Amino acid sequence: MGLELRQLSKMDDMRFYHMMQEMGPGENGFHNSMYGLTPQQFRHALSGADKMSRGLFLQPRFVAQTTYWLMLDEKPLGLGKLRHALNASLRERGGHIGYAIRPSERGRGYGRAILRLLVEEARYRGMEAVLLTCWEENEPSRRVIESNLGMLHEIKDGICKYWIQTNDIGQV
Repeated sequence: MGLELRQLSKMDDMRFYHMMQEMGPGENGFHNSMYGLTPQQFRHALSGADKMSRGLFLQPRFVAQTTYWLMLDEKPLGLGKLRHALNASLRERGGHIGYAIRPSERGRGYGRAILRLLVEEARYRGMEAVLLTCWEENEPSRRVIESNLGMLHEIKDGICKYWIQTNDIGQV
């Protein structure tokens, strides 16, 4: 079957729960809000993420975002979030796309793959360009973004801001 993005569903099973626990609380700007939850709390979080993808019941300062799982033959390898719009906060830190690969699967090119697939999804949704941010010292993330044609716009307060033109992603 191969590598694919699968949109989060409120019916996702324990494979996804276990991956999120493996990922820990977060690192390098990624915050794992599903870490440390009980299975029942995880189910509730899936339902909330599903509503967020539809722009329902958003908390102040939040924007609609769709969460995707990176899958390889039914095994979850990571997750990505595609924010449908930017607010002032996301323009400074966060951008349109965030992603993380589970620790046991890192170093195999999955970061590059999930970003490419998320940019393709952004293009499908009609977005012409997407903003990504990462810490200046996070060389692995910078390489992933640059390998997907990310153009460095600026570095401010230790945060790199990259733009990717979604029509260019087919050239990677």
